Order: sequence, then structure tokens, then C-alpha cells
Amino acid sequence: MLETVGLTADESEVYRLLVATGTASAQDISGRSDLDVVTAGLLLRALEHKGLASAAEDSPEWFTVVPPQVALMPRLQRHFDALEQTRAAVYELAETHRRSAWARSTCEAVEIITGAAALRQHLRQLQHGTDREMMWFVKAQYVAMSPESNQEEFDALDRGVLYRALYEQAYFDYPDAVDCVVKGVRAGEVARAVPLLPLRMAIADRSTAILPLAASGTPRNPRELRAAVVRESSLLDALIALFEHHWEIGAPLRVTEEGQIGGAGTTDAASPVGEDRHLLSLMVAGMTDEAIAGQLRVSKRTVQRRIQGLMSLAGVATRMQLGWHAARRDWL
Repeated sequence: MLETVGLTADESEVYRLLVATGTASAQDISGRSDLDVVTAGLLLRALEHKGLASAAEDSPEWFTVVPPQVALMPRLQRHFDALEQTRAAVYELAETHRRSAWARSTCEAVEIITGAAALRQHLRQLQHGTDREMMWFVKAQYVAMSPESNQEEFDALDRGVLYRALYEQAYFDYPDAVDCVVKGVRAGEVARAVPLLPLRMAIADRSTAILPLAASGTPRNPRELRAAVVRESSLLDALIALFEHHWEIGAPLRVTEEGQIGGAGTTDAASPVGEDRHLLSLMVAGMTDEAIAGQLRVSKRTVQRRIQGLMSLAGVATRMQLGWHAARRDWL
């Protein structure tokens, strides 16, 4: 127990014997322990050196104990002070590690890019790497890449990527806006309109989002434009939820044969009819594609192609969403 104040196990044993007797010689210590006389003498000298015993002036073979409260309490206090300093240092290191870990995780989740050119390049790369779905908030007055110059969208549509684009109404006040939307919808884009969008945003495969950080309008100097690249995190989850909320309240945009934009009215002219309604009912009932194909007397591939077409018509990404949308829009 006394090792913490600088004594060895043998020194602790001899000191305990010395405390019990008050004064003792090496011969006495040897007789009260398993130590030989020589070893006992060496240990007594060691205790004297450490200030725990003192040799008698008239008889140096005898040693008198220095009381524990005098000899050990100061040592114990110094040890306690050192432990307190060490504890404070450990807490400081732990706090530094926590802050740096938070900073690293934040940097991994959000990257800031500067300049319209950098934003444009990131948007192109984002679409090049998309495998399944792109989600867009399209506000009026672009800040980095004009819609007509976004060839990457059409390349992705050709690869089978689902594009869902939400346009705010003010977007259509600008020249060529309708032509851009018509071109996109005819290529396969699923478009909807809302009165107002809170921000500009593009989300790829639900794993990466890019959004300009300008509070309003566009910066006067394109080089001063700043944007955030948000990767998988609770922040990205919130942005996806924001998109889905606005998507639900958006009005579907369809393209007429004359090349004009039209939304589904109260009669929902874009709703499926005939056999597609029957297919939807079978799908919502939980039947497999093979079973549906048997009921409709078509191939399984035809069933899958028609379901994909209905998903595009509804502007959804999954069959579960299609079922919910069909029930909500009274397609069944």
C-alpha cells in the first residue's frame, strides 16, 4: 500500500515494524521478520535516506521512526497534487480530441466550394456519377449552370437515371424556360411545380447534395459564390425530407402534343386508365410480377415496363411510393 508514496515492499514492511516499536536495530527487525540482519540494516538506512527514520546519535545501530503524519503525509499530498494535475491534463486532452473529432466529422459531412466555375464542375461530376436518381430544386435565375447547357441530364436520362425536378413558378417568367422544361420532360424528366422553393439544390442517389449558400439572389462576383457539398449525414437526411415534402405538394407538369406545359387538373388527365388501373390494383394487393403477368396475359417484362412507366407518371422512385400515390390520387 505504501508503494504509491515511494517505498518498496520490503521498505514498507520494515517501516511498519519500526512504527510498531518506535526504535529498533537491524537485529530487532531481523528477529521480527524473515529478513537477515544485513538486509534489515540496508533497509533501515534506506528509510533514513527517505526521511522515514533517524539513527540515534549515541548508538548509530539503532533507528527511531519518523511519525507517519510527518514522513508520509507530505509525500501523499504531493502524490495527490500530481494526480490532480495529471487528471486535468487528461481531461484537456480528451476535450481536444472531442473537438477535433467533431471538426473532422463535420468536414467529412460538409465541404465548402467557392466560385461559380467550381460549382458548375461539381454539378457536372455529380450527374456523371449518378446511377439511380437525381432530385432538383430549380429556382428562378440560375447561378452557375444554365438549364439549356446541362447536357449531363440528358446523358443520365439515356442511362436510365430518374430525374425529378421541382420548379418554382417564377422560373417560368424567364425566356426559354418553358422550352427547357418541355425538352427535359420529353427526354424522361419527371417535373412538378410549386409556388416557391426555399433554396437551390441538387441531390444525387440520396448520397450527396449540392446547394449554393447565397442568402438571396446571386453574388455580383461569380468568384465569390459559395456552395456546400453535403454527404451522408443527418443534414443530408433533412434535405432529402425537404425535397420529398415539396414534391408531395407540387403540381405535376406534363407536355401536350403541341409542346406546351400543362398540369393535371381536377380530373387528373395524367392518371392511368383501363388495364393500367387493373395492374395497379394487382400490385397494391401484393401480387408478384409473375402473378400479375399471368392475370393480364402479358410477359413479366411487359409488367415491369408498365410499372416503371406508372412510376414515372406519378413521379416516384419506388413501388411503395407508387402504391401510396395511386391511392392518394384515386387511381385505383
